[in-house]
Amino acid sequence: MLERYKSMLNRWRDGKAADALTERDLADLGMSRDQVLNFLRMPQDVPERLVAMGKIFGLTERQLKTDHGTWIERLEVCGACADRSKCARVIGRGTDARPDDAAFCPNASGFASGWQTN
Repeated sequence: MLERYKSMLNRWRDGKAADALTERDLADLGMSRDQVLNFLRMPQDVPERLVAMGKIFGLTERQLKTDHGTWIERLEVCGACADRSKCARVIGRGTDARPDDAAFCPNASGFASGWQTN
């Protein structure tokens, strides 16, 4: 229970820091204020899950992060996904996982099209 309170306080503090960002700060980050707040709220494993799912589709981490705007958008999609348990099962298969196994993924079409074009 104590960890839950700590987590809530950290999110509150992070939210206050995000609210204090100037427009220039946001431009430097390449994110809107809402995107920063969404990013702070999403589960911490989202970037790793996104990279792992991308690998199933043959994409490298470098390819996934090439376009910052696309990366941020896909993080938001991944962070809002309701199929975390399916995702964990597919990722858990490691090199045996195939793109067809991840058809449920809301980023699947972006992965399949080479990421940048969706």
